[in-house]
Amino acid sequence: MAERKIDAPATLRGNIILEEFAPYRIVALGHAISQRMAKAYEDENISIPEWRVLAVIAQHETVAARDVVRRTPMDKMSVSRAVTSLEQKGIVERTPDPADRRVSAMSLSVEGRQIFDRIAALALAYEQKLLSSLSDDEAEKFSSALSKLEYHVQLD
Repeated sequence: MAERKIDAPATLRGNIILEEFAPYRIVALGHAISQRMAKAYEDENISIPEWRVLAVIAQHETVAARDVVRRTPMDKMSVSRAVTSLEQKGIVERTPDPADRRVSAMSLSVEGRQIFDRIAALALAYEQKLLSSLSDDEAEKFSSALSKLEYHVQLD
């Protein structure tokens, strides 16, 4: 006896064209931007995950790894590997938190601050170049749309 093929409802069949699917486009654009940005700072011997961690640490005098995890789209293990690598390179320093020995406070070393400053200048120039393809009105609407999408995703 032949097995009967059950068709998916018409509403679920073939209605996603990946290249037009907004979530895919956002991820693909983010990936492409990250890859191009990585080329801008490859001379500093910094990976994409390391740059993300470095950028979060640079925003604070000291910060714990758990706070880096909260502020980046990275899991604990990826953050831990990036922090370890940055520490081995002398870019990040860790000191035990006196209130909780299980937590380390991370900060940039002097060299780490210099590296961050160089990469941040490249990153800001790249952002400016990227956004220059939009009019001022489009850039403002784009930023607003991103904020709305970020807010909506947090509600899910």
